[in-house]
Amino acid sequence: MHAAEKLGRRWIGIDVTHLAISLIERRLREAFPGISFETVGVPRDFDAASDLADRDKHEFEKWAIALIPDAQPFRGGRKGADTGIDGVVYLRTGKGQTDKAIIEVKGGGVSVDQIHKLKSVIEREKALVGLFITLKEPTKPMIAEAASAGFAEIDMGTGTATFPRIQILTIDGLLSGREHPRLPIIDSTAFRRAPKEKKQNQGELF
Repeated sequence: MHAAEKLGRRWIGIDVTHLAISLIERRLREAFPGISFETVGVPRDFDAASDLADRDKHEFEKWAIALIPDAQPFRGGRKGADTGIDGVVYLRTGKGQTDKAIIEVKGGGVSVDQIHKLKSVIEREKALVGLFITLKEPTKPMIAEAASAGFAEIDMGTGTATFPRIQILTIDGLLSGREHPRLPIIDSTAFRRAPKEKKQNQGELF
């Protein structure tokens, strides 16, 4: 698709996983600013997201992680033992200073115990913050427990910035743009950026 777009050709791309699709979308947008294309089969609203969660929990997790800028699935999205980590955002927060945000995704029922668990994972991994992405609306005890985790502080060079240590984000809020993670991203180390391309004309093949 990258090569076809660079040569001014029409193209259609197909892939089976939401992780691959999100990476392809990222690459095309970085290489060709202003590019316009339609992705079919990816959830665009709450009902479609709920359907994906019911059909394939693992693919739902990878799709939800892709809603967070510069996030990547833990261990490349491979299935394995539950470590309490579904995704990670690696952060470069200053010269010679790196941090990370832990992501936990839930497509089913939620409870305050899950926030307790995320707290312990943050401590174990020495992460800056934890993002809890949920399909269902969080309960009041969950919101209160997240707030009790307090704030992380980062020296941004021009002053100290504070960020909620645990942030609860809903799928509906992320899709609508009402919610977004608060992360001290100066530069991300998660993905290698695709260089900007200039389109070429391939000409006739025959």
